[in-house]
Amino acid sequence: MEKSYVGGTWEKARAFSPAVIVKGGTMIFVAGHGGFVDDNGKSLAGDFEAQTRQTFNNLEATLQQTGATLKDLVTMTVFITDSRYGKQFTDIRLEIFKENFPASALITCDGLARPEMLVEVQAIAMTR
Repeated sequence: MEKSYVGGTWEKARAFSPAVIVKGGTMIFVAGHGGFVDDNGKSLAGDFEAQTRQTFNNLEATLQQTGATLKDLVTMTVFITDSRYGKQFTDIRLEIFKENFPASALITCDGLARPEMLVEVQAIAMTR
């Protein structure tokens, strides 16, 4: 599988690529993941940063079951319940990916599947 990233000027600061080109490989469609409770079942209601980190942990766990990792994500659709969370999400995504970011959309919505959810991420990964 061959993967390349289209660069941009301001996109790197927002931790996403304008486009990702993939040739060959297997596509993995990942359903929306949230993180409203931690691994011990403790509520993370009201804590956007904790929910975002748990969401990425939950995505990683699902991807591991397919033989993939977060680094294999080529695109993600991110839903947040308040646009003021956008920079915080971007900072966490920058910390997690560092470079070669997946393509992404960041959408603000009125609510998610559960009232305590503040963030949800749906994604597509590509592996060999």
